[in-house]
Amino acid sequence: MNLGFYTILAAQFLSALADNALLFAAIALLKGLHAPAWHTPVLQEAFIFSYIVLAPFVGAFADSLPKGRVMFVSNNIKIFGCVAMLFGLNPLIAYGFVGLGAAAYSPAKYGILTEYLPPEKLVLANSWMEGLTVLAIVLGAIIGGVLISPTIADPMLQWWDIPAIDTGIDTPPELAIAIIVMIYIAAAAINLYIPRVALDHKPLSRNPVFLLGEFWHNFKLLWKDPLGRVSLAVTTLFWGTGATLRLIVLGWAAIALHYDFASAAKLTAWVAVGIAIGAVLAAKFVRLEHSVKVLPIGIAMGLVVLIMIPVTNSTLAILLLITIGAMGGYFVVPMNALLQHRGHLLMGAGSSIAVQNFNENLSIFAMLALYAMMAKLDLSIYIIITVFGLMLSGIMTVLYKRHGHDQDSGKI
Repeated sequence: MNLGFYTILAAQFLSALADNALLFAAIALLKGLHAPAWHTPVLQEAFIFSYIVLAPFVGAFADSLPKGRVMFVSNNIKIFGCVAMLFGLNPLIAYGFVGLGAAAYSPAKYGILTEYLPPEKLVLANSWMEGLTVLAIVLGAIIGGVLISPTIADPMLQWWDIPAIDTGIDTPPELAIAIIVMIYIAAAAINLYIPRVALDHKPLSRNPVFLLGEFWHNFKLLWKDPLGRVSLAVTTLFWGTGATLRLIVLGWAAIALHYDFASAAKLTAWVAVGIAIGAVLAAKFVRLEHSVKVLPIGIAMGLVVLIMIPVTNSTLAILLLITIGAMGGYFVVPMNALLQHRGHLLMGAGSSIAVQNFNENLSIFAMLALYAMMAKLDLSIYIIITVFGLMLSGIMTVLYKRHGHDQDSGKI
């Protein structure tokens, strides 16, 4: 791995760090506005809405320009969303703008790996990417939790305003968002130094109707491919339940562990620590051509989630969340690498990842909607945990029975 690869990693790390810290800052901002509890999952739905709507177009955008430049433009869109939030735009709408930038960013950050590296290094590269992304999630949760904590934020707010100039930064969530803007700016600056790679699978047209048709063609192509089908199904399920699990942990920590919001936000970082461990183990023990064999780990993960119900001890809670994360990282990293490789061969890196994002974020949107509905009905957090744990395990069992042998019928 050379300097160019590490430049890509650095840019992705800072952008992911800001993304994850911003989630907790935006949730705290909603709480400060006394928004109802079900607005929290809707906030995340606003973020991923762009992934779904723009899926036919962002892949072509990522494949039509040097991917470092695409990442630069996308980070600037995120900055705009943050600034709009600071100027008083409804957090649900402003966070949607950040999601717009993230939707454009995602095909480029993963697509450049398949263009820049040979296939035999993709699992290792994905482990690096996922490991650093997880580190960004960990630090993002910690930074977000620290910055919205009054004990930390209040002293900082006293010297934040420039003498004789009112910046309008008056609350801990606003302070957190202002600092996050600076992180996005640093990420955008590094984007300018990402190596330029020859365009691969350049789009044949920029006509929206053509792009919709091409996206639908790619969508069917990836689902019909034996290896593309199983990897796409697994990653779609994993990220749908994973995004919802983060909110579940926030609610569970408040009831089972009696944590305040800032402490609960930091607790979510332990899941990310586990994912990093799982990613490292996957890089060491799982080869690309044997990636389907990790599916039973996903079945077990859903059952382990149910163990959250009786846990009331903080140490046990941390160990459990690390275990859940490690199981997730171990089975999703090989699936992600396999999906990228098949998509790169079939249609181009950016376009295949756009299809992947569409499916994964449609799953996230649906599961967050289910969570929002249960929250609005005031269902117990323990009922919600049971529903999501059994759903993950059950669907993974069906996928394993139907597609567990697909790798034998496909060629890497």
